[in-house]
Amino acid sequence: MPNAMTRFTLPATTHIGRVRLKIADLDRSLRFYGDHLGLQVVRRENDSAHLAARADGPILIILTAIPNAQPKPRRSTGLYHVAIRLPDRPALARVFKRLVDLGWPFQGFSDHKVSEAIYLADPDGNGLELYRDKPRSAWPWKDKQIAMSTDPLDVEALLNEAEADPQPWRGIHPDTDIGHVHLHVRDLLEAEAFYRDVLGLDVMQRTYPGALFFAAGGYHHHVGVNTWIGRHAAAPPSNAVGMEYFTLMVPDRSAIETIARRGREQNRLLSEDEDGVWLEDGAGNVVCVAERE
Repeated sequence: MPNAMTRFTLPATTHIGRVRLKIADLDRSLRFYGDHLGLQVVRRENDSAHLAARADGPILIILTAIPNAQPKPRRSTGLYHVAIRLPDRPALARVFKRLVDLGWPFQGFSDHKVSEAIYLADPDGNGLELYRDKPRSAWPWKDKQIAMSTDPLDVEALLNEAEADPQPWRGIHPDTDIGHVHLHVRDLLEAEAFYRDVLGLDVMQRTYPGALFFAAGGYHHHVGVNTWIGRHAAAPPSNAVGMEYFTLMVPDRSAIETIARRGREQNRLLSEDEDGVWLEDGAGNVVCVAERE
């Protein structure tokens, strides 16, 4: 069982901020994230680019081209997918149609009861989910856990909705954000001891085979973890493409101080700086807990 630390719960307004991805070719990735998905390049410097849904919006994704980039080993921990959340179904339909028109390949389509999701990968194979939430009042619960499932998505209805929309493509919806991240880990108990006991996220579902889902404020999940590539998998090498880190945004400094103390006690704290506190989950996944974007 996870360690018996005193229970600590994050404030309800906690959310995912930005995700930094390591890639091989910045121009190639910008053609995908900019032209295909419709994110805006807010800043570009050297081998990095900062992307947002609108020019004055928060940074959602940072792309950094690394030297001698290699594919992420298939059976390694790290990123499963970054979940880009659209504000409503029409916005999801529009970006879906955009990708269909451009011939971009998809990896799957799911109705999770709490959301509708489309799965694909970027040019480096980094997993992405495009999704929209259903109203919270419609989310199913069972035994005090969110009852997410993986059912077929009505793709034809989603595409028909986009085709009936007369608006021309002008980029991704400006209210788009990062809804959650889903990670490969080496052990679920180790992951729970970190994401629940150190970070203070609640376990929202523990009945999905080989996975756990964590969140603040009753959300279905801000962080998902799984051992689907095998328990005790190794972390990828430093020059592999994938996630460098993600940020968890909290509304007050006291929560950050508590997380820093708990991370130090559990040997999960990497460093502290003006951006926040940096921690590692035991499987090589890095999170920065910060108070501001």
